[in-house]
Amino acid sequence: MVLRSFDGMEPEVHESAYVDPTAVVIGEVEIGEDASVWPNVVLRGDHGAIVLEAGSNVQDGAVLHEGARIGPYATVGHNAIVHHAEVEERALVGMAATVLDHSVVGERAMVGANSLVTEGTEVPPKTLVAGTPAEVKKTLEESPWAYAGDTYVQLANEHRDTSERLD
Repeated sequence: MVLRSFDGMEPEVHESAYVDPTAVVIGEVEIGEDASVWPNVVLRGDHGAIVLEAGSNVQDGAVLHEGARIGPYATVGHNAIVHHAEVEERALVGMAATVLDHSVVGERAMVGANSLVTEGTEVPPKTLVAGTPAEVKKTLEESPWAYAGDTYVQLANEHRDTSERLD
């Protein structure tokens, strides 16, 4: 992994967190207990802190910038972008979705793949939003995706325990 300071700020990575060797983590970034950061993720905390809370996961190719907060056991899917926004506990941002400045994805809410959450949007808890711009599609009673964070804690432990470079 690339850990780099910026303007005197250094990333903090909890000892139980998993950060893939290809991830890039710059500046004011805090990666919490049992959080995971997967291949080719960029966490660039140069104009606002990025916080990954306990058990959260940021999947392959995702980019977080300028003051993003990912709540406990929340998931940011492959190639997603979260820019100066908040993803609350056990929420999910789908693959290639974008969540823009000052937006909040509520607890246990889901943003559909390839969707755009426009600036300042508040996604209600336990709802599915999708589209460009993202609109509420339905209420979620109990989604299995709310537990993706638990699955990724286990998967990160497996990667830590069994992966080795082969080159």
